[in-house]
Amino acid sequence: MKNTVKINRLVTGIAGLDDLLGGGIPEFSFNLLAGTPGSGKTTLAHQIMFSLASRQRRSLFFTVLGEPPLKILRYQQQFTFFDAQQVNQSIKFVNLAADIAAGDLDRVLARITEEVRLFSPGLVFIDSFRSMVQAAQDPHASGVDLQYFVQQLGVQMTSWLATTFLIGEYQNPETESGAVFTVADGIIWMSQLIHRDALVRKIQVIKMRGQAQSLGAHTFRITEDGITIFPRAMSSSIQPALPVSGGQRLSMGVAELDTMLGGGVPVGYSVLLVGPSGSGKSVLANQFLAEGVRMGEKGVLAAFEKSPNQLLNKQLNAMIEQGQVGVINTRTLDLSIDEILHDLVSMIQRMQAKRVVIDSLSGFELALASSFREDFRESLYRMVSVLTGLGLTVLMTAELEDRYETLRFSAYGNAFLADAIVMQRYIELSGELQRVISVIKVRASAHSKAIHFYEIHDEQLVIGKTLSAYTGILTGQPASSVLPR
Repeated sequence: MKNTVKINRLVTGIAGLDDLLGGGIPEFSFNLLAGTPGSGKTTLAHQIMFSLASRQRRSLFFTVLGEPPLKILRYQQQFTFFDAQQVNQSIKFVNLAADIAAGDLDRVLARITEEVRLFSPGLVFIDSFRSMVQAAQDPHASGVDLQYFVQQLGVQMTSWLATTFLIGEYQNPETESGAVFTVADGIIWMSQLIHRDALVRKIQVIKMRGQAQSLGAHTFRITEDGITIFPRAMSSSIQPALPVSGGQRLSMGVAELDTMLGGGVPVGYSVLLVGPSGSGKSVLANQFLAEGVRMGEKGVLAAFEKSPNQLLNKQLNAMIEQGQVGVINTRTLDLSIDEILHDLVSMIQRMQAKRVVIDSLSGFELALASSFREDFRESLYRMVSVLTGLGLTVLMTAELEDRYETLRFSAYGNAFLADAIVMQRYIELSGELQRVISVIKVRASAHSKAIHFYEIHDEQLVIGKTLSAYTGILTGQPASSVLPR
């Protein structure tokens, strides 16, 4: 029989962090919060501290630089997680500036050990650990003292049953090494990347002993609530919101189009609706959502080209007001795909939605931070995979320049991502521009290959006869018998 020791995990409750760590912070672990200056290390440390500190698990926060704790608290208390009642009760701040000035690491270790003995904390933070080492260590020393200091600090904290965090400024995880990286049980790396006119913050768990962490770099934002992390959403990590019925099809809200599609859109398919400006893509997308509401299916709209107050469709606005359709606020630019997916999935799961509209892919690309636009195809692939993996039927609109001499199905070369493609076009007949619609593709399903005329009346797309019927006009039939007027 195999006996195992279960390590308790401290659940921080910080959005996204516990998922990243594999369930929380291992209790009594020795951790390093590292990264570039200004990347949010101190803010994350304070957020963890205020989240976990209590009368039963007190916290000791050592500051190293000459700045008094009062100055640090002045800025940290701007965050909503800050609780003034915990300061000097369950949380104590200690300044080590005078001990560091002596340049003796043994003295620093003795002071830390004494404070820990007197306060008996369950959490210990040292900010900034690297600044302390640089200030205290003799530049001509061999480095043995530092290694001994780190090892002894780790042993002391573990013997006192304290979960420890060293905060330090480091430039690159691939180029850094040393005693602290070896001794640390966990290493969390934070960085901020400036790409053209956009700033994107990333967090990565480099190391976390004894548990499976989420790999890769993940986006995070700093707001008045502190740090919010958006783990990379993958279809394999998300459970379907609703069961998917095999062979079931959904109506697009236009009976003639359902017939053209072979009986509607199969549940869980991604549909790409392409066409030039003014062809009625958003009108058809609204009908798709309205049909869902009529059938008792809630929907979600991510309107990347319009803010919520610019949605002029009366029927759509009514569905939004009644809570039948949710709208994702996409007015903030420089988003990451992880942020967008986080908001989408959260609303979908909250509403138990079955239909999603992305209007449009051009706006979606612009909403991404410039550093993410270079990977737009990958971002789009991940978004479609996650949403369809949830069992949702997704309708995406894409503006396509209408060129008479060429026929294209996607401006991005991403037509392969769609399970079905519906194309809207203009053609010139008898000196007038007429709208036509056709089904290009429905994966694993028979569909009509005919091209139909259509018009837009009262915010509704109305499909008429086929283009081939236009030959009847040449034999004397009135145009009204062919065109949907």
